[in-house]
Amino acid sequence: MRITPCQAALAAAIALNLLLLLLSRLIPGASPPCRRPRRVPEGVPGVTVILRDFDGPEHDVAATARSFAALPGVPVLVAAEVSPYPPVPLPAGAALLSLRPEPHRPPPRPELAVRTRHVALVPDGARAAPGLLRRMRDVLEASADAGTKVVAAAVGQRRPRCLAVEVDIKAWTVRYSYADRQSDRHGDRQSDQQSDQQGDRQGDRQSDRHGDQQSDRHGDLCGALDGAPAVLLLRTRDLFSLPFPLSRPVATSLSLQAAARGWRLLLLPAAFPLAPRPPPSPHAQRRARGADEARRRALLEQFGVKLEVLADGARRWHGCDKDTARCFGTVRAQSPEYLLAGRWTPPCCLRALRATARHVLAQLEAAGVRHWLEGGSLLGAVRLGDIIPWDYDVDVGLYRDDVPKCRWLAAVAATGRPVEDPQGFLWEKAAEGEFFRVHFSRTNRLHVDLWPFYVRPGAAVMTKDTWLGHRQDVEFPERFLVPLGTVPFAGVLAKAPNDPRGFLELKFGPGAIESPEYPNPEVRRLAQDVGNKTSR
Repeated sequence: MRITPCQAALAAAIALNLLLLLLSRLIPGASPPCRRPRRVPEGVPGVTVILRDFDGPEHDVAATARSFAALPGVPVLVAAEVSPYPPVPLPAGAALLSLRPEPHRPPPRPELAVRTRHVALVPDGARAAPGLLRRMRDVLEASADAGTKVVAAAVGQRRPRCLAVEVDIKAWTVRYSYADRQSDRHGDRQSDQQSDQQGDRQGDRQSDRHGDQQSDRHGDLCGALDGAPAVLLLRTRDLFSLPFPLSRPVATSLSLQAAARGWRLLLLPAAFPLAPRPPPSPHAQRRARGADEARRRALLEQFGVKLEVLADGARRWHGCDKDTARCFGTVRAQSPEYLLAGRWTPPCCLRALRATARHVLAQLEAAGVRHWLEGGSLLGAVRLGDIIPWDYDVDVGLYRDDVPKCRWLAAVAATGRPVEDPQGFLWEKAAEGEFFRVHFSRTNRLHVDLWPFYVRPGAAVMTKDTWLGHRQDVEFPERFLVPLGTVPFAGVLAKAPNDPRGFLELKFGPGAIESPEYPNPEVRRLAQDVGNKTSR
């Protein structure tokens, strides 16, 4: 068989490649060359405008998009779960950004649609101002070393009020204050004990370390804005580093997430024009207020905020009440689920516990039932005059012989069925043993446990019939109750053992008052949440 020159060359090339492959496997450390990974670009210079806060048929999305899309090199994205209705004729340079997951499509990735280094969140009805977006971008970059992450400019003639904001994740609480009333620009902790109409107590308040109003050559440093719409500009990478980058209301969402990270917000003196629009009808105003409130509540629920303390001192509650279930499920190993997440008792639950405790103590006192604060509730009274911030119930001891004196306890003992009193509190026998339980309501099972004690025959020692294995479940001398003393608790003066320290150290051990700890340190320790500091 005759081999042509072409076939010989081909065979030689194949043999050479095989030889090189064999050598690469035999020589130690030899490996094929690898490509350098492509660097993901941070984004081209410029600003992308995102329209997010709009709703209802009276929206101005088309005109707002047209105004900003007319700026050279400014792309506009209309971000929504569903397409705006009525349909919006978007101008050139504007596109719809769908945020709604669809079963037949990949999950939404809005960060992939933004190709510029900066992004501006623009409210509905704003109009572009020549050069203002560029100025905001330049101010942001110039202020980067000072920790400024967001630059804002008002929309319209009304300037937003600059607020300081503190996000207390552990307490499920957001506190606002007027930034120009802050007495300490560096954010030292201040004690501010307040009571609401039901006698609730609030713990320490801390002024916002990064939100105090400060004037510089650009504008005012704020934690949040209130009372008027504004354009918010920030780096694209910062926006999409947030867990909820495009949640509504945009200004509230961004302010809370920024405050939790210590970001500064700089409010410029300049403003964008606001398009003139006819006044909405009363029906449209009611509908808009209802939609705004629903969005705000949904946002705070998503963030785990149960209480807002407003700048004027008013409070907005977003947690449970008598008609809703409590904010946590069944407690296992004396460790409620919120404790495992590094949070303490939701403030709405503490409010309900205080109300239930005050009601029960008043009923027992009026009926002449000898009673006293027990266990962790007495610990809280001695430490704080209140419920321990991570506790989930209230414990009260009473003399078993006095149970018939209270009409509600007597009815439960006689029938075995729950009884609801005129104030809506539910009295019942506990399923776990021989004691009673008073719930905030039929629906909301936040409760006070009532433990019937009696003198053990042959000894002046108080005992009971049900022991749940808790640390404080021990017998104790009756002398602690003869006579009874009093301690402040949850806004009232409550009955207590006459030697609270001796009583608590008998039950919990020496130093129990000065050394707080979670109910079950084997599950979670207090130091995991407060470090070496002693928690109030």
